[in-house]
Amino acid sequence: MRIFGRRTTAVDIRPISADELDQLVLGIHRDPHRVLGAHPYRGQVTVRILAPLADSVNIVLENDSRIEMSHEYEGIFVGVLDQHRIPPYRVAIRHGQTENVGYDPYCFLPTIGDFDLHLIGEGRHELLWETLGANTRNLELSGQNEKVHGTSFAVWAPNAQGVRLVGDHNHWDGVRHPMRALGSSGIWELFIPNLDNGTKYKYAIKCPDGQWRDHADPIAKHTEVPPATASVVFESHYEWNDKEWLSARANATPWNAPVSIYEVHLGSWRKGLSYRDLARELVEYVTEQGFTHVEFMPVMEHPFGGSWGYQVTSFYAPTSRFGTPDDFRFLIDSLHEHQIGVILDWVPAHFPKDEWALARFDGTPLYEHPDPQRGEHPDWGTYIFNFGRNEVRNFLLANALYWLMEFHIDGLRVDAVASMLYLDYSRKDGDWSPNEFGGRENLEAVRMLQEVNATAYSRAPGIMMIAEESTAWPGVTRLTTDSGLGFGFKWNMGWMHDSLEYLRREPVHRKYHHDDLTFSITYAWSENFILPISHDEVVHGKGSLASKVHGDKWQQLATVRAYLAFMWSHPGKKLLFMGSELGQLTEWSEGSSLPWHLLEQPDHLGVQRFVRDLNRHYRASAPLWELDAKPDGFNFLIEDDRNGNTIAYARWAENGKVLVCAINFSPVPQERYQLPLPKAGRWHEILNSDDHRYGGSGVTNGEITADAGPNHGQPASAILRLPPLGALWLASSE
Repeated sequence: MRIFGRRTTAVDIRPISADELDQLVLGIHRDPHRVLGAHPYRGQVTVRILAPLADSVNIVLENDSRIEMSHEYEGIFVGVLDQHRIPPYRVAIRHGQTENVGYDPYCFLPTIGDFDLHLIGEGRHELLWETLGANTRNLELSGQNEKVHGTSFAVWAPNAQGVRLVGDHNHWDGVRHPMRALGSSGIWELFIPNLDNGTKYKYAIKCPDGQWRDHADPIAKHTEVPPATASVVFESHYEWNDKEWLSARANATPWNAPVSIYEVHLGSWRKGLSYRDLARELVEYVTEQGFTHVEFMPVMEHPFGGSWGYQVTSFYAPTSRFGTPDDFRFLIDSLHEHQIGVILDWVPAHFPKDEWALARFDGTPLYEHPDPQRGEHPDWGTYIFNFGRNEVRNFLLANALYWLMEFHIDGLRVDAVASMLYLDYSRKDGDWSPNEFGGRENLEAVRMLQEVNATAYSRAPGIMMIAEESTAWPGVTRLTTDSGLGFGFKWNMGWMHDSLEYLRREPVHRKYHHDDLTFSITYAWSENFILPISHDEVVHGKGSLASKVHGDKWQQLATVRAYLAFMWSHPGKKLLFMGSELGQLTEWSEGSSLPWHLLEQPDHLGVQRFVRDLNRHYRASAPLWELDAKPDGFNFLIEDDRNGNTIAYARWAENGKVLVCAINFSPVPQERYQLPLPKAGRWHEILNSDDHRYGGSGVTNGEITADAGPNHGQPASAILRLPPLGALWLASSE
């Protein structure tokens, strides 16, 4: 075995074996800091620097004196300091006429402690983003009191033979910056001095097959603008102004508060707007329309715009298409300033197979389940997370907390929950394997969701965790301590499907399908529900909300107004996808802006005005939301008027205040309709979808008087006009 550095001279060089030097140059040395950097040896200090193709390398001491280093082996330079202890030093590396002087990356202690490693291994490091990924920090020089600013990098790649940092700082040649493995944790780490915001980087990983592959950082906080795929070092300097909002939110109880959500695709609401543009234009619009919340389709970075964000490659980075992470913070802060909550779509169910991202990250199924029956989604062509692996569960748990804590998000809508819960989801017999008890439930995914929900509510009180769950899984919104999944809300897909099917039918046939309007009440309090008319219902040939309706344009828009009045008065919170409030007739396309020109037409302007008034009256009317989670807040007045295509019901507040909604889904006005009412006396019409100002025909009522006398189980009734394809809300004047 050759030993480099053993000499009988005035200096003694710390010896390193040829094998170790070979490993270092090849990038497979698991502890390059053992070789590189400064090491005391026999009363002196040996310094080794890896600087391939350098013309010269010098050690620069505090007094600017220099010690020339000699080339030792394949780009490794060595020098000796005649000092007993390691002094502060820098390194001057010259290529041609260019010399760079900086601190040695290999003279710093690890930036990750044993306790962090323990938490990660256990899957319990809730602030994972502060440890892994790229983090700017001031780090103390080994053995010195001096602190140096730079960026630490850490990545989990347990099956890698070696990991190098590549990026702008080394001209994308990672030979100079091998990372060290921290014990058996699978984490590789390196601190680069004087490297700051804006630096692009990736990890070069030598996989078990011997191939080097470059990967983006799984916990990158910023990225290049797609289609470029590098991660970007980013340190937030944003100063929040929403302390009062967060304080109020912490004491909020969303299940008995008004919640009307405007779902937005940031790229196509109005094309060409940045986060900061949206902080002005979108905030102004949502405020004017009266929504309580916005829900953004996934903002996490994704390479293909046509995926709408549901094929995430950087789970910790808001897309750079519209600006920086701090620009996104500004948008959220602006919404909070105007008392508007922010919900993000979150996609923990799967991720794409792009090899530069999470897929086969260290050359093995790392983030994905190794069994194709559990690790690959047959419909979406994606990988499924290995929910049972501690580090993967930790990655997802911390990611949820990251958006809640670092971006002050008010809720996460969890996408495709059903695909996570069932091992046989979208699989044929023989293409799935049962759990340990022989069932079809994905118990590892259940435990992960329970942990995420319980931790999220603990860390960020007052938020909303929302499940897009389309099956009859029991207890989605039941507490985890009561064996539930722990969500705060669940999308009511049954209501959405049934009611839209009803709308699609010609009015003459609706009487045969009247149960589509009423059946949802039979299970309305089995979960805490949100009624969703989401992006999924206005694409892929389904048509826009208005175009689902039979009839001419007037009938379509009139039916939409009546339907929205039904939706806003039905038990459950509300979600409406952008464009529906315009009476949009064409399907949504992510490639173009919403058809804002429709507002030049009075009928479309009327729909928008109606949605604004719906939100205004909804927020002001406690009966429409205060008892949403209790059956005491609802009772039918007319449930079985099939021939008239009519329903009517009352909504109640805790103090006994009542609001009545009556809806006529027939195109024929009913001029003398006897409506049962919960009390006698004067009532007034606070909203009528057939009002001229909304584009209606003007069949309205104003004030009415209810006479005492039993009717359909109610103590009073009134004769009034029910508008064609219209809805009205009545409030007691007493």
